[in-house]
Amino acid sequence: MLGYYKNEEATKEVLDAEGWYHTGDLATISEDGHLFIRGRIKNMLLGSNGQNVYPEEIEDKLNSMTMVSESIIVQHGDKLVGLVYPEMDEAKAMGFSTEDLEDIMEQNRLELNGILPSFCRLSSIELRDEEFAKTPKRSIKRYLYQNV
Repeated sequence: MLGYYKNEEATKEVLDAEGWYHTGDLATISEDGHLFIRGRIKNMLLGSNGQNVYPEEIEDKLNSMTMVSESIIVQHGDKLVGLVYPEMDEAKAMGFSTEDLEDIMEQNRLELNGILPSFCRLSSIELRDEEFAKTPKRSIKRYLYQNV
């Protein structure tokens, strides 16, 4: 890549002096040479004990759980909170109330915390009434929810 079209500033942010493109992704390489994408630098959270928390890793697990349509992990003080937009069509079809969904999400939280390291366990899950705002690429606009 030679750079962004007519955007020299953005080009300077991602291309270094040697021409390497910096994506902003964080990754680790296992001893056997496998590459694992952990998350994005700009999304990384700093846990209360100084550990790096990669919210995408937690979200991937949470999004596969019962009645979760989509989620993001945010930090409120020193606590991690899951914001969840539930599977509303399925919830309505099954006659679930908001209280039922809250109970399901608490079960999801307990199950999730059972498989996560202690420094990235969720203190709570908050239900959202609407889908999260998205970019044209359908990525959640995280910055809108950081201080909710």
